[in-house]
Amino acid sequence: MRGDAPGLLLAALGVAAALGVHAAVPAVPKLTAAVVLGMAAAHLPGLRPVVKGVARSGLSTAGKRLMRIGIVLLGLKLSLGDVLGLGWATVAMVLTVVAATFAGTLWLGRRLGLPGDQPLLVATGYSICGASAIGAVSQAAGSDEEDVAASVALVTLCGTLAIAVLPLLQHPLGLGETEFGRWVGASVHDVGQVVATAQTGGAAALREAVLVKLMRVVLLAPLVAGVAVAVRRGVRARGSREAGEEGEAKGGRPPILPLFVAGFLAMIVLRTTGVLPERALGLAGDAQELLLAAALFGLGSAVHLPTMARTGGRIALLGLGSWVVVAGVSYAGVLLTA
Repeated sequence: MRGDAPGLLLAALGVAAALGVHAAVPAVPKLTAAVVLGMAAAHLPGLRPVVKGVARSGLSTAGKRLMRIGIVLLGLKLSLGDVLGLGWATVAMVLTVVAATFAGTLWLGRRLGLPGDQPLLVATGYSICGASAIGAVSQAAGSDEEDVAASVALVTLCGTLAIAVLPLLQHPLGLGETEFGRWVGASVHDVGQVVATAQTGGAAALREAVLVKLMRVVLLAPLVAGVAVAVRRGVRARGSREAGEEGEAKGGRPPILPLFVAGFLAMIVLRTTGVLPERALGLAGDAQELLLAAALFGLGSAVHLPTMARTGGRIALLGLGSWVVVAGVSYAGVLLTA
């Protein structure tokens, strides 16, 4: 752990900087700022040797271990009663959006010939909850750090653009506050980005957006379990014998339900019981944001822009195609369930 100290310290400084950016420009979510600052640190001449050298181990630890703890605490944002209160029609709409986005993005990514687990990770990020979902699935799949970093960068960029684009479409598409909130919750990636987008539509839009978004977050657990089952059966996206041998070298097949996902589900149950006071939930929410910000700074620092540039056109096309799918399917779903 001592060897991780420089990288963890750098991640903490990155989180502090991200908080400063959010305080100065509230429209920029903390987690988005953390990813961008991590990418900047990896390419600034003064910091690049530190990021690639003495801090690399700690930044990798932040991107993996702190991500897991943050995902566990994310479960405290969810209550089964709130989600079921949306009604079965909305639940069915969310399930359809997630399934269509995941399947469509995965198919398109493979058709475009993107390397490694990028199709799987981008599909996960778009369909569930952005960078948090990518972190969870990447650990179940044993994905390469570069694939994770590139996918996080793409999903973060598109989610940030949604903050500016979707409010401009509310009135042209004929959406009231409630409908706009549900559309945002069903189509925008990260929770912070959902809040930043939906609050432009009013209090009712924000409430509906958060509830629908959290319904998508609930689906993180079965998705991670499904990926783990696929890895165990040797039918990962890479599908190569070398990948299987590499996975075995790292310690064999992963459990069907990773420990941090079990913790995530346990936190949902705990929140549903109502035994935790609001103050404790507030503190847990703050800790969760700080942990995820540190993890995303670590992941952002692993982005290598020259490497991304080699697949830039294809991965940008995948991001655009997936954005069209998730926005279109969710818009149709909102109209049908309104």
